[in-house]
Amino acid sequence: MDRKIGLTGAAVVIVGVIVFAVCMLTGPLALCYGASIAIAWGLVMMNSAFFRFSRADAKAAAMCAVAFGTMYALCNSIVYFVQITTVKNGALTGVAAQLLDYRTFSMMFDLDMLGYCLMAVSTFFAGLTIRVRDKGDRALKALLLIHGAFAVTCFAMPVLGVFSSGMEGADWIGTAVLEFWCAFFLPIGILSYRYFSLAEK
Repeated sequence: MDRKIGLTGAAVVIVGVIVFAVCMLTGPLALCYGASIAIAWGLVMMNSAFFRFSRADAKAAAMCAVAFGTMYALCNSIVYFVQITTVKNGALTGVAAQLLDYRTFSMMFDLDMLGYCLMAVSTFFAGLTIRVRDKGDRALKALLLIHGAFAVTCFAMPVLGVFSSGMEGADWIGTAVLEFWCAFFLPIGILSYRYFSLAEK
């Protein structure tokens, strides 16, 4: 059962990242937001399996991966659920629209960046748990650890006010950054699926 949960989580992440990457370029935005929620839930499943199959000397790191991943999933789910419900279905104006619409680079965008910061921290700790059996596992470990470096950027950008609604080309730049992230994270999902498929039952 534990291995199946890990495999399912990895598969959800793989499909979610692909759908997210495509929908950012082609739409609809609601599907893009839904895919992002799926990635978050899939990561929680993956991190739980990383805990299950972690090295004996890495249980604390595995627990950190689960904890930080869960915080990320909550931030992410709130941001995108608000987009596909309150923002999509409501007639928001004024301050409410400014705060709740992700596309204004305001509160919801900042919360989303905090979520990605927490995600990066969780993958760093997950990387510490990997049982390296071959080159594929070594690559997975390296990608998870490197992905942890995104935490600094994701935390710093909102604090420094890098993005704003008045910034020229902000939408294009944001999309390009997220497409790069998708290209980086997709192999993590694929290698995680492989890792769990080879794990002991």
